[in-house]
Amino acid sequence: MFRADATPAPPAPAVPEQRREQLPPAPSRDPFLDNAKYLAIVLVAVGHAWEPLREGSRTVTALYTFVYAFHMPVFAVVSGHLSRGFEPTPRSLGRLLTGLAMPYVVFETAYTVFTRWTSDDPDRPITLLDPLYLTWFLAALFVWRLTTPIWESLRSPLPLALTIAAAASLSPSIGDDLDLQRVAQFLPYFVLGLCLRREQLRPLHRREARLLAVPVFACALLLAYWAVPRMNYAWFFHNDSATSLGAPAWSGPVMTLATFGCSVTLAACFLAWVPRRRMRCTVLGAGTLYGYLLHGFIAQWAEYADWYDADWLRRPAGVLAVTLIAAALMTALCTPPVQRAFRRAFAWRPGGPDQVTST
Repeated sequence: MFRADATPAPPAPAVPEQRREQLPPAPSRDPFLDNAKYLAIVLVAVGHAWEPLREGSRTVTALYTFVYAFHMPVFAVVSGHLSRGFEPTPRSLGRLLTGLAMPYVVFETAYTVFTRWTSDDPDRPITLLDPLYLTWFLAALFVWRLTTPIWESLRSPLPLALTIAAAASLSPSIGDDLDLQRVAQFLPYFVLGLCLRREQLRPLHRREARLLAVPVFACALLLAYWAVPRMNYAWFFHNDSATSLGAPAWSGPVMTLATFGCSVTLAACFLAWVPRRRMRCTVLGAGTLYGYLLHGFIAQWAEYADWYDADWLRRPAGVLAVTLIAAALMTALCTPPVQRAFRRAFAWRPGGPDQVTST
């Protein structure tokens, strides 16, 4: 290389070959998926905030049912999509242990101690086999991610995943170990995410899809309001068998397919309205695991401290206030300063847990 005056330019500093090989590639993040994760985690916080307000309110219960029909399926689908190509190499398994298993141990212990303090069960034992409160998703994601190579090797993995979920709905004896009932019943959503290629999501970005999502959401809300006195919304929790919900065993597979169709439809409508461009909230998508696990302590403390005892909270203005406060708190818990403050509780490796958890 020569300058305009023909003076030789100074050579660029050489990078040793060994160092060059050790430099990891810069991770690329999809703003669409980060926006989806942030908006979905806000709905998780709002749903938990509505929970104490359900009693005696058909409207709040309908909204609660509507949100629970798709917010965790969205996370499972996105987690599956981000798990494509996972291979059980020593490096990948190590990342799973530091990014999922270790936070599970930390927060399972922390939630147990906190529950002893805020409940009438001071002698609750610390056990790592019975996920408490929100930690079930870490256990589920660990199991799903380990089995990813198996699902990717199958020609038709989704029907098999649905069969496993339907069988779980028939089996009350699965028990609480690692919350396997919920792991199995949410499995089809994770497998669906594995099956989805990025180009298959493009139709959701069309204007027609956004317009169609509006009447679908409206009909779903009306259906939820109608179903409040007629249906047990716990079907959308996916953590019990049919007989445990007081329904005949044969209804388990039927409801597995029905809730899957409903949840996938609403998840698609939700994703149709998620912005594709980078926004101010996009950076918060990398901190959704922090918000997810940390907000549980606030939600439990709110009930313990009788924050919901005020009568005005049952009125429309009160429900709106609770909704906005929950959304604001979750947003704050996903911010980079919170991520930096609690990073050691979530992962014992550089880079943080988000690349592993996808939540």
